[in-house]
Amino acid sequence: MDFLTLLKAIILGLVEGLTEFAPVSSTGHMIIVDDMWLKSEEFLTKYVANTFKIVIQLGSILAVVIVFKDRFVQLLGLDRKKIAVVRGSAGRLKLAHVIVGLIPAGVLGLLFDDYIDEHLFSTSTVLIGLVIGALLMIAADRFAPKKPLVESVDQITYRHALAVGLIQCLSLWPGFSRSGSTISGGVLLGMSHRAAADFTFIMAVPIMAGASGISLLKNLEYFTLDALPFFIVGFISAFVFALISIKFFLKLINRIKLVPFAIYRLVLAAIVYLVYF
Repeated sequence: MDFLTLLKAIILGLVEGLTEFAPVSSTGHMIIVDDMWLKSEEFLTKYVANTFKIVIQLGSILAVVIVFKDRFVQLLGLDRKKIAVVRGSAGRLKLAHVIVGLIPAGVLGLLFDDYIDEHLFSTSTVLIGLVIGALLMIAADRFAPKKPLVESVDQITYRHALAVGLIQCLSLWPGFSRSGSTISGGVLLGMSHRAAADFTFIMAVPIMAGASGISLLKNLEYFTLDALPFFIVGFISAFVFALISIKFFLKLINRIKLVPFAIYRLVLAAIVYLVYF
């Protein structure tokens, strides 16, 4: 495999890592970058290219696990000594909250997975998702309570978890963004931006790992020795850039909120529309 091909793996990993957990839609960026520029299917088969996208998503998931490792230890009850010291909490966020939040999108994703893959993965549908998602984010910042009712992820109730889970269903539309929809929904429910972001990232791990794991099992035949360097480089790239992106985003989200990301999405949609159409 030549250097140019590996460079493309690094670029796709970078795009995945930087955008997976920011409210800008990683799927949308991947489709736009790949369709308009890299065209991975021209140097890989369609199925190998799709498998690669699953692999780099796993790199992003690993980055979340590293950032929130103490929280996951607490949720799974693996080390009781750490439960009371996770971000100064008493460990009130429970695994049941996460499960309740996952159910709506998990059920819809299983029912409509094939339809979404066949009919919604295109630049035109991504543009729709980018614009509507941006409007939701602007509305969230505009109509959110001036003083958040939920400052910490440990104050989230089952009602909050279910409501955020229902709003997460919007992210099944490519370009809408999982974090964009769930953070916006959480903010509208009275959560601080940081609490909504923390819950979003924690929820993302099981739903993304489950979906990626199932897809990976279906595509194991494409893990050939020829393609393996491409997969490894992409995985490492996505992991490193996701790690940087998550830490940076969590430090800034309470301060900058969602509108700057919404503006970015609208500008990106306008540029892609002018160039692509």
